[in-house]
Amino acid sequence: MSKFIQLNKRTGETKSHINQARKQGRIPAVLYGIGKDTLSLEVNEKEMLNILKKNPRAILQGKTSDEKVLPIVIQNIQRETLSGKLLHIDFHHVNMTESMDSKVTIHFLGEAIGLKSGGVLQVEKYEVEVRCMPGDLPTSMEVDISGLDAGDQLLVSDLIFQDGIEVLTDPSTVMIQIKTVHEEVEETA
Repeated sequence: MSKFIQLNKRTGETKSHINQARKQGRIPAVLYGIGKDTLSLEVNEKEMLNILKKNPRAILQGKTSDEKVLPIVIQNIQRETLSGKLLHIDFHHVNMTESMDSKVTIHFLGEAIGLKSGGVLQVEKYEVEVRCMPGDLPTSMEVDISGLDAGDQLLVSDLIFQDGIEVLTDPSTVMIQIKTVHEEVEETA
């Protein structure tokens, strides 16, 4: 599990109150999944940006005003279109005793040998969807691509996850491929 994030109860629901909170670095948020209740919250913008930079899919420890600690995940983020500033965040409470669906980011390491012979690297997907117990959810996965030659590709089925993780993405999905220069010319013609 990841770090703590303070979940403060939202004190006002008017548009002017929410805009004032944003100016002070407090982002409006909601927390779903705790029984029938939905909690209206505020979170610190700097804390959220730090979490989003490190791992936006991590299971976080949300600490409420009454000192309860809840396992939560980020379900949705609304951003301002042009500036990218955070506008609103939806969190979802995680039941640590039930499996959950999530995405795992794939980091490609090394330099494919096919690039040295003129191949072109084409990344098709940077993440795969998985189902597992929350405690087994990997923050990310590193895959060495240095053995890929021109014409080779890496499929979802080539990825090796630990026991207890079911991959939901179609196994025949191409993650990355090393195209030859000849293939590139044909596709653009």
